[in-house]
Amino acid sequence: MNNRQNKVGVGKKYSMDLRQNKLTKWVAEALNQAELSLDMVSGDASFRRYFRANVNGQSWIAMDAPPEKEDSSSFVAIAQNWLEQGVQVPVIHRCDLELGFLLLSDFGDDVLLSSLSPEMPDTASGDHYYRLAIKALTEIQHIKPDSNYLLPLYTEALLQREMALFPDWLLEKKLGLTLSTQERALLTKSFSLLVDSALAQPQVPVHRDYHARNLMVLKDDSLGVIDFQDAVYGPVTYDLVSLLRDCYIVWPDEKVEQWCQEYYVLMEGQGRLNCEWFQFKEWFDLMGLQRHLKAAGIFARLSLRDGKHGYLEDIPRTVDYLVRVSKQHPSLEAFHNFLVIKVCPLLASKLTPSPQLTDETNA
Repeated sequence: MNNRQNKVGVGKKYSMDLRQNKLTKWVAEALNQAELSLDMVSGDASFRRYFRANVNGQSWIAMDAPPEKEDSSSFVAIAQNWLEQGVQVPVIHRCDLELGFLLLSDFGDDVLLSSLSPEMPDTASGDHYYRLAIKALTEIQHIKPDSNYLLPLYTEALLQREMALFPDWLLEKKLGLTLSTQERALLTKSFSLLVDSALAQPQVPVHRDYHARNLMVLKDDSLGVIDFQDAVYGPVTYDLVSLLRDCYIVWPDEKVEQWCQEYYVLMEGQGRLNCEWFQFKEWFDLMGLQRHLKAAGIFARLSLRDGKHGYLEDIPRTVDYLVRVSKQHPSLEAFHNFLVIKVCPLLASKLTPSPQLTDETNA
């Protein structure tokens, strides 16, 4: 759930309005009200939408997740397990998976991103909230498995499928590149290196979208965690790099390294990491490349397939991470040069809305 509103076509809007009417009646019944109104809170990068219901000074969040598009069973199972083990996630007051309706506790509107400003010389707010976020992350990574719902594994096939979004949706469909045999071989070799690094790491519960738009600043100044339905069991650095090298906000390299070291020291002190700092930092860097390849491809797909063009503005920032980090690793020199010579020059001219494409592929 984030603050970016999504535009839908006329046909979709009509269908969604019917669902909103049905959701309103469902929520009214759940809250013992003869009638009520729902206020739109946000949509997100999926087909889910969120509404707020207010009754007698108390508020709830109603989630609309069309069951033919979204399977909310993972959200329900993970929310219940994580809440029981101390992670601050929304409480599910009622759900109907057949309808795709959920009624949740309300975390408010203060996404962490709105409380951050890396341009300011004083980064005290960043230090405060990122330390809270790192602490919450270590708690997630310490979650015991739920015997009723085991997190899917972050397999080689999934890692590769995610990175394939980069050439398929950004390079070819959005930027119009025709990749040569040599360039495809280069990407294959680079992607394999990133997969090997990911699978070599300690494996833990992974939120998979742990960043400043999915963390909520609550009334007591603690952080609430949302949008965890795609959680998997995978590399220990994945969520950390998602947080510290966020696609929506850029921090100075020295701050990223400082927070990364704080996480490393915390985990090492708990006996949950058994590697040298240089090894951990390399895992962190290479995991970030895998994630940002995926993210850049998804942002292009959201524009081309789903008509959500606002995400195009996040692509240059995401590709810049790929350029800067790949430059630091000699094994990725050829990949770095490919980005600089072939990809970056096209970003300024090609990142404009394009006609929508139809494709049912999901990351």
